[in-house]
Amino acid sequence: MKMQDQIQLPGPVMLDVVGTTLDAQDRRRIRDPLTGGVILFARNYTDRAQLTALCEAIHAERPGLLIAVDHEGGRVQRFRSDGFTRLPAMRRLGELWDRDVLASCKLATALGYVLAAELRACGVDLSFTPVLDLDYGASEVIGDRAFHHDPRVVTLLAKSLNHGLALAGMANCGKHFPGHGFVAADSHIAIPVDERDPKDILKDDAAPYGWLGMSLSAVMPAHVIYPKFDKHPAGFSRKWLSLLRNDLGFDGVIFSDDLSMEGASVAGTVVDGAHAALAAGCDMVLVCNSPDKADQLLQGLDPSVSIDAQVSAQRIAALAPTSSAKDWDALQEDGHYRAAKQLLVDFAQAA
Repeated sequence: MKMQDQIQLPGPVMLDVVGTTLDAQDRRRIRDPLTGGVILFARNYTDRAQLTALCEAIHAERPGLLIAVDHEGGRVQRFRSDGFTRLPAMRRLGELWDRDVLASCKLATALGYVLAAELRACGVDLSFTPVLDLDYGASEVIGDRAFHHDPRVVTLLAKSLNHGLALAGMANCGKHFPGHGFVAADSHIAIPVDERDPKDILKDDAAPYGWLGMSLSAVMPAHVIYPKFDKHPAGFSRKWLSLLRNDLGFDGVIFSDDLSMEGASVAGTVVDGAHAALAAGCDMVLVCNSPDKADQLLQGLDPSVSIDAQVSAQRIAALAPTSSAKDWDALQEDGHYRAAKQLLVDFAQAA
C-alpha cells in the first residue's frame, strides 16, 4: 500500500499538546479521527532538537496531520532561541515601505522565506501569518503586528511575505477577517464590537483579502461582532464567510480563531462554538490551552454540521507541504537562506 493510501483525510479540529513531549492523553487526542491538526506554543519548545523530535512524534502518530504555530515576528514568535532568527514586527516593514518601497518588499520576502525555512527544518508545516489587519493605532492586541494603516501597503507587503513562505514550501493564513485593527478590545479576554458601516469595513479592512486573491491559502476570521452587518462574530457568521467565499472569491481553508477565547463565548460551550463555526462555513476549528475543552469537543462534535466536510478535509490536506524540507544543518549552508537571513540581520542592526 502506498503511503498516501495510509493517510486519512484530516478531521475538522486543531488542538494543542501539553508539554515538550507527547503523553498518553496527547497521543489519544491526536489519533482521534476528528483531529486534523496540532498547534504549538512557546511552552512546547526548549530547543531545536526537542522541537524536531516533538514534530516527528506527532507526524508518526498521525501521518498527514498539519502542525501549525503562531510565528509572525515581533512579539508573536513562539521559538526565539537556539538558532531561530529573531524576526521583526510587521510594522517595521511598513515603516520601511514609507522610506523605500522596493527594499520593504525585498525584506518581506526574505522574512517569509527565513520564517518558513526554519520552521520546516524542524517539522512545522504552517505558520498563521500574515496579519492583514490595518494599523489604526487603537488595538493593543494587534498593534505592531499590522504592516500599515493603508490596505494597499498591507496587501503588497503580505504578498511579498507570502512569496517568501511559498519559496520555502509553506502555505499562508491571512488574519483576522474582515479586520480586527479598529477595535481596542482584545478578543482573548473580551468580546470586541466594531460599530462601523460595513461599506467602510469592506472598502478598507477587508480589501486585502480580495486583492490578494488566490495567493491566500487560508483565512482566519476575527472574534469581533460587526452589528451593522450581522449579530454574530465573523467566525460564526454565515453572512461574513459567504461574502468571503462568494464576493471575494476565496477558496482556501477557513480556520476559526481559538474557541477557548472570550470572544468565542457568545456561541456558548466549546461544542456549541464549533458547531456554529462549521455551520457558518469554517473548515477547521481551533481549541487551545484547554485539554478539558479539547476532550469535550472531540466527544461532542457532530462534523455533519459542516457545509461540506469532505471538501473541507481536502482543503486542509492541501495546506501540507508538498516539497521536502532541508534539515537545519543543510539549511545553514543554503545560499538563498543565508542571503535572506543576512538582510534581516542588517535590518535589525540598522534599527
